[in-house]
Amino acid sequence: MMLSGFFRVGVWQNFLRAWRSGYSGNLEGEGFTLGGVYVIGAGKQGVLLEHREKEFGDKVSLPSVLEAAEKIKPQAS
Repeated sequence: MMLSGFFRVGVWQNFLRAWRSGYSGNLEGEGFTLGGVYVIGAGKQGVLLEHREKEFGDKVSLPSVLEAAEKIKPQAS
């Protein structure tokens, strides 16, 4: 996203949401890398949940992570 990420309305909305909720991070690090969350099942279950940030501050839904984690079946040994 580089510099264009700072001109997106959603990025500023996410920043304000985090700031109002009391988040206080540091400004160290690269800062231009978007993240993601994967829930991967055992054995051949594969990927049960995939969330990739589309813009800075894009959060994954906690209920969807918990729902995907509940679908993990133990692998038979």
